[in-house]
Amino acid sequence: MSRFIALIHRDLQLSMRQGMDNVMVVMFFVLAVILFPFGVGPEPGILARIGAGVIWVAALLAAMLSLERLFQTDYEDGSLELLALQPLALEIIVLAKIVVHWLTTGLPLLIATPILAIFMNVPSDGFWMLVFTLALGTPSLSLIGAIGAALILGSRRGGVLLSLLVLPLYIPVLIFGVSAVDAAIGGFPVNSHLMILGGLLIAAIALCPWAGAGAIRQALET
Repeated sequence: MSRFIALIHRDLQLSMRQGMDNVMVVMFFVLAVILFPFGVGPEPGILARIGAGVIWVAALLAAMLSLERLFQTDYEDGSLELLALQPLALEIIVLAKIVVHWLTTGLPLLIATPILAIFMNVPSDGFWMLVFTLALGTPSLSLIGAIGAALILGSRRGGVLLSLLVLPLYIPVLIFGVSAVDAAIGGFPVNSHLMILGGLLIAAIALCPWAGAGAIRQALET
């Protein structure tokens, strides 16, 4: 456990040294949401109807911006190979990097969401549900994205390939995240949507570190 925490601390320190990258992710999220009223008009009813979906899609795309460097930097300087030789299981190392990705990407997006929800005129009935679904869904985005980030190690045009690999897997999280907010706004039960989101998160925690570690082992062997 101490090695796991030490690895998280190490990666957090490295991430803080590249602070502008994290700021750019949040700025992309904010700007992507702000642009929508200019495209569809400032009508409050329209913004209220599309607000949750716009914020979810923007958060999804923003989370993808930092996925490519999840393992790439350590792979290029040889640190990833040294980490793989440690007694700590590679799956645990992958999980630690996923935790750091969420702390530096998912958490800032979550903090910015309430302000953007007000800007998009999200109804009060769905306001906190939007925040809650993002808190439940963004860890799944980091977990699923780690598989794609591991698969593109050593490949050219990795960013394009990463998008093709990850976006289809993000669709269920997006659907049930937005559906939960819409159900809350409409006064319908939201338990089923939240249970599915929670189930996706549990499945991702169980499977994604293992799949990511397998992809990293293959990349290190070639």
